[in-house]
Amino acid sequence: MCGIVGWVDWEKDLSQELPVIQKMTQCLTKRGPDAEGYWLNPRVAFGHRRLVVVDPSGGVQPMSTCQSKHACTMIYNGELYNTEDLRQELLAAGHTFQSHSDTEVLLHSYLEWGHDCLRRLNGIFAFAIWDEREQKLFVGRDRMGVKPLFYAQRGSSFLLASELKSLLAHPEVKPVLSREGLAEVFGISPSRTPGHGVFHDVHELRPGCFLTVTRDGIRNKRYWQLESRPHTDDVMQTAKRVNELVTDAIARQLVADVPVSTLLSGGLDSSIITAVAADTFKREGRGTLHSYSIDYVDNARHFKASAFQPNEDAPYVQLVSEYLGTQHHRIEFDTDALVEALKTATIARDLPGMADVDASLYLFCREIKKETTVVLSGECADEVFGGYPWFHREDMLNAGTFPWSRATKERASWLSPELRDWVKPEEYVAMRYEETLDEVPQLPGENPLEARRREMFYLNITWFMNTLLDRKDRMSMAASLEARVPFCDHRIVEYVWNIPWDMKNYGDREKGILRKAMEGTLPNEVLYRKKSPYPKTHNPAYTEAVRSWLLDILHDPTSPLVQLIDLKTIRKIAESDAEASSIPFFGQLMSTPQLFAYLGQLDYWLREYRISIIA
Repeated sequence: MCGIVGWVDWEKDLSQELPVIQKMTQCLTKRGPDAEGYWLNPRVAFGHRRLVVVDPSGGVQPMSTCQSKHACTMIYNGELYNTEDLRQELLAAGHTFQSHSDTEVLLHSYLEWGHDCLRRLNGIFAFAIWDEREQKLFVGRDRMGVKPLFYAQRGSSFLLASELKSLLAHPEVKPVLSREGLAEVFGISPSRTPGHGVFHDVHELRPGCFLTVTRDGIRNKRYWQLESRPHTDDVMQTAKRVNELVTDAIARQLVADVPVSTLLSGGLDSSIITAVAADTFKREGRGTLHSYSIDYVDNARHFKASAFQPNEDAPYVQLVSEYLGTQHHRIEFDTDALVEALKTATIARDLPGMADVDASLYLFCREIKKETTVVLSGECADEVFGGYPWFHREDMLNAGTFPWSRATKERASWLSPELRDWVKPEEYVAMRYEETLDEVPQLPGENPLEARRREMFYLNITWFMNTLLDRKDRMSMAASLEARVPFCDHRIVEYVWNIPWDMKNYGDREKGILRKAMEGTLPNEVLYRKKSPYPKTHNPAYTEAVRSWLLDILHDPTSPLVQLIDLKTIRKIAESDAEASSIPFFGQLMSTPQLFAYLGQLDYWLREYRISIIA
């Protein structure tokens, strides 16, 4: 995996701007620790950081070609999982290759099919191609948004980068928040509105979209979207097809020239991935698969079951590892390391995020990186197959807002009265929610309850899933680790999108059709285990540590956070019994201790990034 930086300007001579493009690119060193490269001409400057995964000598970037007098140069972050399929098509069309890298295949795909190459790609990617003949920049992003891409227009300059920090390294992009940015931070975060870069006049290329940049301006276009149609397969046919798609997606994503492992929580999704990977390793003679799990010091002693987190992971991790014969690694962290990593996680995300859920993932990835370079992870199955409580509970299904963030009124109360009246976070959240519902591809004739569940799936795929993908990308890449997410394969998403709810919920179980599809792959105790989310710490020492951090901030008159919040309200929360509150303010894991940490991250971010606010 890699980091990319691009700059196009129609007035300035960019061939003289190497110091600026170097500064922007070096912000992404963790994304690509193995190599760096630059390419500049009067109109364009590219920078690239590389994490070597496939073809160390043949995938050097920026990559240029001039076959058929069509000169193009590309920077690319991602992996293609149908590289060899595309290579065979391109060879038949007369193309020749100098390497076996997916980078070269992607560039030749553009030469052969132009913009339509995007529809042929199976993978995770964000890339930019300068087409010298057309005097055009072509920028594409994968269908699910696994790989990030941000951009900004400043005068005659168009700038793009894998991360916000890289854009902010350009002298024309300032760390400024407008009213809308404040609404994102206080009303939406740790999610982000799709396409929103939080900072003023900074944007994200939405998943499934591409843009072109010419002298005439920027054109943004969608090349992929979900399509609603009747599902005609019966239960057995559906289960068989789901099995085929899932198994193929996992097998494709095991391709690499470096060590590949899996993350294993003992839950359904990670266990399926580990089972298919272990079987593939055995069949291909690749040795023993390594798997990794995370835990916290004294977590078993402090664990309390809840509706959101019904049981511990450790016994299931051991069961799956022994059943599949993996070489398992259990990584454990203490409270001090977790608290210390909250600041690192903020820098990695460029925004305040999911508190200890982010920090622990970063620490986890950092340890894994000592022994491997690529991991497969189980994200996205819950959004695609309907695993979360809000798919099943009527009160959450019909909440009239984002079901993972229903405490909108409470969140608004965090702001000072003056800022609350200006930002209007409740109105902002309602607007973004309604905008998303307007995008849902409806199926004519669908009954109201089924139509509502279709809306819920769309909300999850476009919002909540992107939040978790954003988290996984930033925390893994901050540790120079490539994380792949097989359940994000667009073929799975497209097929499951149209499976009716009674079939998705087969056997009256969350993700029932996935369980049915994978029967015989895992022990029944795991295959039919009740969903449990990503493990968080239950140690009261963590709560006290982040409470203390927040109280110190509240007593600091120089704190930028104190200028924005309702000090009385936040101090009352900070001095209350955090353990008494078990209702999450975001997702399933972020309750009062995570609120303390989130506000601490927010204060740190405001200081570290020197954020200013404009009217």
